[in-house]
Amino acid sequence: MPIFQLNDTPVFPHPSLAEDNGLLAVGGDLSVERLLAAYSNGIFPWYSQGDPPLWWFTDPRLVIFPEEFKVSKRLARTLRNTAFQISFDQDFTRIISLCAAVREEHGEGTWINSEMQEAYEDLHQAGYAHSVECWLDGELAGGLYGVKLGNVFFGESMFTRISNGSKAALVALVTNLKQQGVTLIDCQMTTDHLVTFGAREIEGSEFRRLLQLHIPHNLTTESQ
Repeated sequence: MPIFQLNDTPVFPHPSLAEDNGLLAVGGDLSVERLLAAYSNGIFPWYSQGDPPLWWFTDPRLVIFPEEFKVSKRLARTLRNTAFQISFDQDFTRIISLCAAVREEHGEGTWINSEMQEAYEDLHQAGYAHSVECWLDGELAGGLYGVKLGNVFFGESMFTRISNGSKAALVALVTNLKQQGVTLIDCQMTTDHLVTFGAREIEGSEFRRLLQLHIPHNLTTESQ
């Protein structure tokens, strides 16, 4: 299948036209309008510094249904016995920066380049991108960030500085999202780590059906 070249109009080809590896399109920008158009169709940007934006739709898709989220007894006991403190949207800039920095420290490389960080800052200011901070003794122990549209949360990245810091942030996130009535959490890529929390793969067509069901059809830059 061809890789679609995007123009200045914030629209995308149908996700079913993505290649087997998930690559759908190249080019365009990272404006709030384009990112909203992407996420509402299950498409996300992922590319290296210096490359043009690459847009992906992975199929099958790893998701968490909040009611299926699982926390092991061992982790639950650890979290009860550790004085973690959780906050939401208190330091988005630092969270996204550390998600990139910690990956690089571990030699993993990162797609969260300066352009991506600026774009998600804009998305945060528009009320769509959110962070969870996990603190221990006044220091950031871990955290995560993602995008919320309607009743769907799209997880982007997480990091930990102290053992179980990111897990504490994830547990707090899911608890908070359930209280807000969120019905679906997108994990994008399948990992054994997320599967242990109850994440499972669904077909891309089913994923898109759920997005259409739980995301408003006419998104604006008003807070979600």
